[in-house]
Amino acid sequence: MAVLHNRVSQKELKQRLLQETEARKTISFYRYFIIPNPQSFRDELYISLNNLNVFGRIYIAQEGINAQLSVPESRIDDLRNYIHSIAHLKDVWLNVSPLMNTDAVDQNKNTSFWVLKIKVREKIVADGIEDPAFSMHEKGHYVKAETFNLLTEDPQTIVVDMRNHYEYEVGHFEKALEVPSDTFRDQLPMAVDILQKAKDQNIIMYCTGGIRCEKATAYMLHHGFQRVFHLEGGIINYVNEVKAKGLTNKFIGKNFVFDNRLGERITNEIIAKCHLCEEPADTHVNCANEACHLLFIQCASCNEKFDGCCSYECQQVFQLPLEQQKELRKGIDKGSNIFNKSKRLRPKINADK
Repeated sequence: MAVLHNRVSQKELKQRLLQETEARKTISFYRYFIIPNPQSFRDELYISLNNLNVFGRIYIAQEGINAQLSVPESRIDDLRNYIHSIAHLKDVWLNVSPLMNTDAVDQNKNTSFWVLKIKVREKIVADGIEDPAFSMHEKGHYVKAETFNLLTEDPQTIVVDMRNHYEYEVGHFEKALEVPSDTFRDQLPMAVDILQKAKDQNIIMYCTGGIRCEKATAYMLHHGFQRVFHLEGGIINYVNEVKAKGLTNKFIGKNFVFDNRLGERITNEIIAKCHLCEEPADTHVNCANEACHLLFIQCASCNEKFDGCCSYECQQVFQLPLEQQKELRKGIDKGSNIFNKSKRLRPKINADK
């Protein structure tokens, strides 16, 4: 019987990836469609992708699939042919990462993923929607990069960023409206409330790859909005289209990505600040103190000064012997530990000690 999950240590998997000689591409796709037996679909997918030496993270639910993959360049066509052989995915768009000057990544290796993980979940995007009348059948109109640019020339068009605050902070479209929350489930009702007076205006919603903004447009239509659009393929596809067609790029800064890279630089502008010293910076890191593991922005100077930690206190813990650190970590639930959960609740981090 085929092994349907990884049994090799993370350390060894990372080492194997670094020893590879072939370049990889990061590819993502999603689709909302009914999957009657998610577990069976998951197992079939795992066997096929594992045989193609594909790494990545995939969520399967009855409402569809959400996938981010690392694929050897020589197997991209094989991957595309396999995915398109699945009835409900025969024409699904595969988003290829532009991989522009990405931080903390060897450009030739592409260390976005080093293991294949496929999980069955209740939903592919946690949305908090409990209304049984809500449906993904009615959703906003797709717009490509060229149409997006044209629509945004109209001052009455509202562009809405449906990503979390820490994503928006490092990069976003010109004049994009932020829905200031770090959970999609909170953003949906907030967006409806914020945009109540704009029900007759053009509203374009966007996210990283399209999965959140597509559901967001369906939610807006469900609440009586009329002229709702979403950017096809999200920021990733927009950047590729702009480059391929020589269009004006209206995205500024860095695109946050949910893999080991934590970001793809789109333009040279740095629009965020180090969360410790407030100097210009847009590199996300996780606090080196594993008992904290806070996701935050840190400049190179503070990274060196604090050993990659988010505070003097965490640095003191990080400098303890490893076994003592492990003892301190016992029983700690870090949860979703993200700096700046909202603009009103910024933790105070002392960079002067």
